[in-house]
Amino acid sequence: MTYSDRYLAFMGLAPHRLPHWEHWSCPDAETYLTGIDYYEHPRLCRERLRELYPQLNLAIPESDASIPRPELDLRGQSMTTDEEGRRHVRWGDKVTGHWDWGKQFHSVEEVLAFSPLENADFTNFPIVADGKQDLRSEETIYQRYRPRWPAEWGDRAPAGEANSVGFYNTMFMWPLLTFGWELFLESCLDPRFERVMDEFAELNRRLFRAFARLPVNFVVCHDDIVNSRGPVCSPKWMHKYIFPRYEEFWGIVRAAGKEVIFMTDGRADAYADDVFACGARGIITEPYTDFKTIARQHQDCFLA
Repeated sequence: MTYSDRYLAFMGLAPHRLPHWEHWSCPDAETYLTGIDYYEHPRLCRERLRELYPQLNLAIPESDASIPRPELDLRGQSMTTDEEGRRHVRWGDKVTGHWDWGKQFHSVEEVLAFSPLENADFTNFPIVADGKQDLRSEETIYQRYRPRWPAEWGDRAPAGEANSVGFYNTMFMWPLLTFGWELFLESCLDPRFERVMDEFAELNRRLFRAFARLPVNFVVCHDDIVNSRGPVCSPKWMHKYIFPRYEEFWGIVRAAGKEVIFMTDGRADAYADDVFACGARGIITEPYTDFKTIARQHQDCFLA
């Protein structure tokens, strides 16, 4: 059987070449490296870049239609201010945004009165992209994701391939992105918050049951449970609201033959053992993390 390098890496084995995942967001560099104007021919430019640097595994745009050039640059106007007085600078071929999640909530009481289950259609809710979907039923979720893979695959991906599906709000991100940092932290110790978290968990049960039916070998689960200095919430809080749900959700997809890769920003040292105990095969995080110590404690794990 042939195994892809990415599959071998995810499984903590020995790939022939270490896979590379690049957050590529510099159109001017693409133009310089390829000699093809990114804005005039985005597809041709990216195809040429992929020929030059195949190890980056860069995605190819579907269309070669020209795209607008950014209004902000380094030679003229490099910054703009919006109607609320907030500053923006260029980012890739667009401009930066602001962390304003939860602005529709104005008090702790509004947070504690919110029902995720009664508002389970998040299609038009101001939240991160893959959370903007209808979560009212497992079947609705399944039908949204299933067309991404060939029908003939059924519910199993080809062996040895790194086919994956991912979700940004594994558990911790739901209250953070729904209510915003301040109201989340003001509310999270109130006993009434337990009902809110229980309802978020029910949404994700539906999602992970749908994921278990998809033809993928890996499920990438994102939750920013730490920052650059370590944990945001206490171990006691995490062991009540987060880790039991990880173990439950990941058990659903692992029972269907899928492996779990966990992703978080920040310094993951404090909770790495908990993440692995819940069933993760590996962790994708940042260099603040002591990878060597984690690797010594968890044989053949995947770390990136």
